[in-house]
Amino acid sequence: MLIRFVVVFSLCFAFYAHSAVDVIEFDSDKQREQYQKLSEELRCPKCPNQNLVGTDSSIAYDLRREVARLLKEGNTEAEIKTYMVNRYGDFVLYEPPINKKTYILWWSPLFMLLVGLGIFGFVVFNRAKLIKRNEHDNSDTRD
Repeated sequence: MLIRFVVVFSLCFAFYAHSAVDVIEFDSDKQREQYQKLSEELRCPKCPNQNLVGTDSSIAYDLRREVARLLKEGNTEAEIKTYMVNRYGDFVLYEPPINKKTYILWWSPLFMLLVGLGIFGFVVFNRAKLIKRNEHDNSDTRD
């Protein structure tokens, strides 16, 4: 019975065993901090809404290695972001730049909010008008 429990218990946690941990040596703490910051700011091209740190996909692993290599070569954060954008497009950035291609991305939430407020105002205004009309009609029938 104990053996069955141990087997079932170990199978429940077996999915943790395949998680890989990147071991990357840096020349300085500043490089390590830049690596962490870039890995959190860059999005995995394969995984929806996950940064490079938050996924174990092979492309994210390769990109983390690429970021580390570029940092060790002395590239700045801006140069690394430009390199990644040139290869994967603006999607790789969590905060894409505001330009003609991304206007809809940046302005659609505001547009949808204004449309929603307009619809809400229209419904409230019409309902208030209907209530007044009903009160007026009811007062005429009482007289």
